Amino acid sequence: MALLGAQPVYADEPNGPVVTGTVATNLQIPWGVAFLPNGETLVSERNTARIVSIVPGKPVREVGVVPDVNATGQGGLMGLAVSPHFWKDRYVYAYHTGVTDQRIVRMRYTHGALGAPEPVLTGIPTGTSHLGGRITFGPDGFLYVGTGDAGVPANSQDPAGLGGKILRITATGAPAPGNPFPGSPVYTLGHRNVQGFDWDHQGRLWASEFGQATWDELNLITPGANYGWPVVEGQTGTPGYVDPLLQWTPAEASPSGLAISGNVIYIAGLRGQRLWAIPLQGAGVGTPVAHFTGQYGRLRTVIKSPYGGLWLTTSNRDQLGVPGPDDDKILKVKP
Repeated sequence: MALLGAQPVYADEPNGPVVTGTVATNLQIPWGVAFLPNGETLVSERNTARIVSIVPGKPVREVGVVPDVNATGQGGLMGLAVSPHFWKDRYVYAYHTGVTDQRIVRMRYTHGALGAPEPVLTGIPTGTSHLGGRITFGPDGFLYVGTGDAGVPANSQDPAGLGGKILRITATGAPAPGNPFPGSPVYTLGHRNVQGFDWDHQGRLWASEFGQATWDELNLITPGANYGWPVVEGQTGTPGYVDPLLQWTPAEASPSGLAISGNVIYIAGLRGQRLWAIPLQGAGVGTPVAHFTGQYGRLRTVIKSPYGGLWLTTSNRDQLGVPGPDDDKILKVKP
């Protein structure tokens, strides 16, 4: 693990995050979490293609199954996002793997059920690994999409392709106004596998990224920048490419979800089986601290809850974990 000017801390601190309860159990690889404005939460299951509803005090309920989902390898039904105008349009967005491509679709959620999907963005490269999957509406109202190279490293440096990128699009799938490459949905390029991002109180976008065999990354995102994959990996100082502010070995991280609460970035680790807490300090970051190491197995998604605190999902049924009797589950965390 490497951070310029600091060393990581691997033991939990007394004032660190605490698991305060369990939101749901017996889920099948929960991936996307989307909070609705009525107090209901929708969660996607990667391999079953189900979307379930979670309401406090009620049983978990299936509200729809997304058709044409191909759950081969690391693919399936992944990220979820709720329209910023949900009360008017009732749209829920989903990112999923198909047979010939990956795509973003949207479905109207009415009367407790999801309607038929409408394509929003198609043609994202597909495969069995490095598939990205995170989608989130940003503070500017546009949809941000994290994609992977789909196992073809050259995809990441192809300015005309959608793989290995962070994309920024409108609610209907068009390139967002003000994108750095006119007429293109591409916001940044040179990524291997972006699976988490969030904005800090200064409006800066941060993203977590799976590396290959050497370095996983935390990147500060600048529109139009090239983050180097597959030419470089980790902190190299190579002209023309942006170095990560923080890097780990895959055994320590394999980072997926990312959430910012207060002045701390939280990153969920799959292979690392821990929640990293990284303080924001000035223009950079401070010493990262690992929490819950090995306690809950593989951790997939961390997201800030509108009800306070964080939600943290396990991913122990993804064929790489060792599921317990109640896995997979969603945990409540007090930061």
